Amino acid sequence: MYKLTIRTILLLPMLLLLGSVTYVHAQGFSPYFGLGSAHDGAGTSINPNTGTPCAKGQLFDDFNNACENGPTLGGVFGVFGADFMLRPKFGINGEYAFRFAQGDYLPLAGLKYRPGFYDFNAVYQPLSSKRVVPVVEGGVGGARVALYFTQSASVTGINSTVTQFFASANHFQVHGAFGVKLYVKGNMFIKPQFDIHYVTHLTDQFNSNWVPQYTVAVGYTFGEH
Repeated sequence: MYKLTIRTILLLPMLLLLGSVTYVHAQGFSPYFGLGSAHDGAGTSINPNTGTPCAKGQLFDDFNNACENGPTLGGVFGVFGADFMLRPKFGINGEYAFRFAQGDYLPLAGLKYRPGFYDFNAVYQPLSSKRVVPVVEGGVGGARVALYFTQSASVTGINSTVTQFFASANHFQVHGAFGVKLYVKGNMFIKPQFDIHYVTHLTDQFNSNWVPQYTVAVGYTFGEH
């Protein structure tokens, strides 16, 4: 289901583009890709052995039967998406942000994690010019925290480390964003953007359900802007 959702984000704007080329030229289709980061603090869980919380910023490690320092959400994120303007000021958007590399989740247990956020939005561009176009987004989607298990193995004297998918937590999210398309040459733009994700039950893995995200993307507008 998760893979199907991501494919939909990628394919829907393309299908709209191919199905209505004339309309796209009249209004605008803007795919983009960029880099940035998202942030959340380390969570705190209950120690089932004592019924009391672990120390602040620690999660209970079932593998080692002890509290362990929990992860913070951060690192380098990639983001890709596309705006499809149905009218000069109103349109739709699909976007996916993901952490490039796996991060340590519970190091003593050999667990690593990789988060991702996907959302579908309404888009409002209150004003436009040849150089500057503010963009406001709001919508819903989901968040996924994938966990990977890392272990060492030795076969005939050869040591190796094996990482494989372990489990994932999937959450509903509400998304909002504000960005600005800065057209630097023709229809090519740079888009700094601030996003805020409210992810239900994310405190099961991290400190807060609120996740701010900062990105800078590069894109191109087919049609008017």
